Amino acid sequence: MSPGLTRVVGWSAAAVLIVAFASLGQWQLSRMSQKQATVDAVAATLASRDAVPLAAAADPARARSYDWSAGRGRFVDRAAFVLDNQIRAGIPGLRVYRLFAPEAGPPLLVDLGWTALVDRGTRLPDAAIVRGDGLLGRDLELRGLLAPPPSPGLALGPALVPGDAVLMTRVEPAAIAAEAGLDALPPRVLRLDPALDIGYQRDLDVLPNTLSPDKHLGYAVQWFGLAAAVFVIALVLTIRNRRR
Repeated sequence: MSPGLTRVVGWSAAAVLIVAFASLGQWQLSRMSQKQATVDAVAATLASRDAVPLAAAADPARARSYDWSAGRGRFVDRAAFVLDNQIRAGIPGLRVYRLFAPEAGPPLLVDLGWTALVDRGTRLPDAAIVRGDGLLGRDLELRGLLAPPPSPGLALGPALVPGDAVLMTRVEPAAIAAEAGLDALPPRVLRLDPALDIGYQRDLDVLPNTLSPDKHLGYAVQWFGLAAAVFVIALVLTIRNRRR
């Protein structure tokens, strides 16, 4: 192969790598911006805590937004919905959801928090949680953060496995509505204020089990660094070959 053709092939390969690494870096920056916007929006909402009615959960225009909300109502006397494969402090567990009927507006899904597995074989929570002890049959004043449900990730297999408690592999509002006999379910869930004396272990972290904006920035720097390294190596090799 002639020196000229070698340079063309070498620089073509280098260009492909540079573009690929730079694209990955740009993607990481995009994810950083998206997550930082989410963190900032939630921080502003929690700082003001200007409560909207629970009926706002059904507003399609706010489906991906965050609002502080409060209202009275009752938990629906139906099976709890429990999200499988939830890790907290390295311990496997479940995230418990129940339907709540506010005084005004359609029933919505309420995130009651995380609980450890009692029996890893059955993948079900404690019997008291299944029964809804302390929650059902009384009027309650709830408050918390209206937020999009957790990302479903790869939707493999059925979303729900009915039983004494409905086991979920992902939070899929349409499937939950069908299981509960509802026409539809609001696109947002209510994440209860951790200060409320009901429910289980919880917080208002909207980026659990995922990369933070700082991590995305770090990965972006690495990808851009690799792109720069490929360019420098290709340039050095070209100069050396010309001097021979």
